[in-house]
Order: sequence, then structure tokens, then C-alpha cells
Amino acid sequence: MANSGHFRLTGDRIIVFFGDDSVLIPQTHSRIPFMNNRQLLYALLVAGMSLGTAWAIRGQFGHEQGAAWAGGIGGLSIVLIAKRKDWYAKAFQLALASAAGWGVGGIISYGKVVGFARGLEFGNVYYGFLMLAVIGGLFGLMGGGLFGLTLASTREKPVLWPQLITEMTAGAIIFYYLLIEQLGWLMTPPRSEAWAACFGMTVALFWYMIRHEQRSSMRLAVFAGLGGGFGFAFGNFLQVMGNVSGIHFNFWNVMEYSIGFFGGAGMAYGTFTSEWPTSAYEPAPRNRLAAIVILTLIIPFVVWDQSFETKRLVDTIQGFNTLADTAGITVAVQWTALLLVVALAGYAIRRYYISAKTLGTDLEYNGIQLFFFLNLGLYTIFSILITAAFMSLYRIEQYLYILNVVILGFLMKKTQASFSNRGLNISRWAINFAFIIAIFAILTAVAISTHGELNGANRRFE
Repeated sequence: MANSGHFRLTGDRIIVFFGDDSVLIPQTHSRIPFMNNRQLLYALLVAGMSLGTAWAIRGQFGHEQGAAWAGGIGGLSIVLIAKRKDWYAKAFQLALASAAGWGVGGIISYGKVVGFARGLEFGNVYYGFLMLAVIGGLFGLMGGGLFGLTLASTREKPVLWPQLITEMTAGAIIFYYLLIEQLGWLMTPPRSEAWAACFGMTVALFWYMIRHEQRSSMRLAVFAGLGGGFGFAFGNFLQVMGNVSGIHFNFWNVMEYSIGFFGGAGMAYGTFTSEWPTSAYEPAPRNRLAAIVILTLIIPFVVWDQSFETKRLVDTIQGFNTLADTAGITVAVQWTALLLVVALAGYAIRRYYISAKTLGTDLEYNGIQLFFFLNLGLYTIFSILITAAFMSLYRIEQYLYILNVVILGFLMKKTQASFSNRGLNISRWAINFAFIIAIFAILTAVAISTHGELNGANRRFE
């Protein structure tokens, strides 16, 4: 009797029987989820390495300008990984939005909070980890939120930037005076409590996204915040463990890399698991010029002005070589760094604005990738110059930055994310958040059981 209306699984194929006939169907569809997940993991790795490397470099410079430089690099990496042609036209605007969001978090003081997690009492250490998660979360929420809104902005549904900036400014003022001046909720006394202003900006940012139904932007912001928050606290745990190990290494930089890596991966995850409109929007040439000038001239110049101080360079060089021509090397380093800023800005303006405007050419992948590596490369050179690592191997982590850049050079063009739309799932986010809080409690118990009193330990509660 003939087989009818059933199938048989054989190896990597399915045989479907129809009476006396049969059809072979390859099971290629079963590989699609695996392939998509693998592509997503590669995308998260590359985005994490991009922002992680830049944020570790930021450790030499700090403050808003250092965070902005790193944030712009992180945002641009996601554009390159996505390989969506409709995003290329506003690549510089996307980098600038990410720079602004991650950069404004640089006003937060967290030195004493890091010290809380180096103590011996469970309450103080746990508080330190949780507050670092809050600070890192604010970095990511603002960076991811502004980046997401720029992705979502179209000619049909534009983001009202003047209104948003006004609301965020008002939120910063209101929440600072409410939380700090009225309620006295001090996170890191006696230092600046600017975290409250950033919290107010974040509330205003989310209120704007809720009112304007920017769901994908909210999802992106949430995962960037989760990544940044977890990365900061976990990075400090790694720093404590590294110091206890006695290994001679810059474990503070490990903490910086951690917030950047997990923050970048979170921002990428939020991007690639959300739905974004296809936009034919082409920013006005003057807007592209403004973004290029800020990214290549203003931010790097402020970093140079605030970091390449004569005393700092002299002290650094004399710290490992008292016989060196300190004055001559210092002047050479200062001028080299400044000329590199001018060279990058001049090249970027000529290629991406003047030539593009004259020839009427659009931005394309290779041009954006070149800009990414020139920008990251200059930041890396700045780090090597400011630490005088070109004269000595005493700062081995500086050469790990170069290794990271080389790896990114191999991976960037080969990596392409697959997009999906997973929507907003607040209940699952709440569970994940509670899980992270529990992880911090475990890390606290492990940390306090591995060491005695550490240098730099602080107490929030007596």
C-alpha cells in the first residue's frame, strides 16, 4: 500500500509523501535562528569592543569631553555593523547624538563610590556596587536614548530637538533641587551630586519618548542602561579582585573597559532587536558640517586643552625616566597632539563636507569606516602620548588598545547584524533587573571575603 500524507526525517532533509510520489525538502530553515543568533553575538562583540576600547582610553582623560569622544565612537560602530544604507546619510548625526548622551554623564563624580566597594562591610560594599550600576545606567540610558531617537527620526515623524533639550534641561534643574537640596539624598558626599541632574534629564528623555510613542528608542535606551550599569559595577568587582591578586596591572582600566564593553553591547542589542523606519532623510549640508566639526575638532581640542598640561606630562616622564629631556619631550608631545587634531579635522571637513558637497556624492560604507578608524586611532594615539607609553612599556594596557583596534579592523567589515523586533517587555525587564541586583549581592559577598582593608576604601555608612 502506498504511503500517503506523511513525512519522514532523513539526515538534513525531510521526505514528504503524496501517494506514490515524494518530495525532498532541505531543512535550511532550521538553521536560520542559529545563524541569526550567531550574527547577533558577533555584532555585540564588535560593538562592545569598540566602545570598550574607547572608554578604556577615556580613563586617561575623564570628564565630559573624554566620555563624548568614546560615545561617538561607540555609536558609529553600530552604524557600521548594521550596514543599513539609509543610516549612512546621518552617520555623523548618529555619532554626535551618542557622544552627547554618553558625554553628559561625564559630569557625575564616582571616585568615592568606587571606594565604597573596596571596603569590608556588606552594606557599604553593596551600596557601592548598586550606585555604580545607577551611574553606569545613567550613562547608557542617555547615550542609548539620544542615539535611538536619531535613528527613529524621519521626515514624517521628526524628533523635536529644541523641545527635547529644553525639557531635559528643566528636568535636570528640577530633580537636582528636589533630590539634593530638598530631600538630601546624597550619593557621594562631600563630592558633586550631579548624578541627580542626569537622573532628571533621563526622566525627561523617557517622558518625551513615551509621549511620542518612540518604543524602539526606549528599548534601545533600556538595554544600553542595563549594559552600562552592569558593566560599571562588574568592572569594579574585577578591579577589586585584580588588586587582591597582586598582579601588576592597571585594573582601574579594566573597570573602564567593562562599562564600555557591556554598555556598547547593550546599545547594540537594543538596536538590532528593534524595528526602525526606513528613512530617505538627508541632513542638510550645514548639519553634517556641524557634526563633523564637533566630533573631529571641538571634542578632541577640549581633550587636548584639558589633558596635555605641562606639569602632568613632566611628572609622568620623570616618574620612569629622570634622565630624559623632559622639557623637550613635553613640548613635542603637546604640539604633536595638537597638529593631529588639526589634521584630522581638516581632512574630515574636506572629504566628508567640501568634496561631498562639490561632487554631490553620498556617504558610503568605506568612507564611514575610514572615519571610524581615524577617530579611534587618534584617541589611541592621544592615550599613548599622554602616558608617554611610547618611551616605556610600563603601561602595558596602552598596547592592548592597539591590539583591540587591529582586531576591530579584521572584524568590522565581516560583521553584519540581523534585525528582529522583540518589542517592549517590561515584566521580563523587571525580572532581569532583579536578577542583576541579586548578582551584585553575590559579588559583594565574594569581594568582602577575599581581602582585608584596601587602599582607597571609603565608607558611606558608619
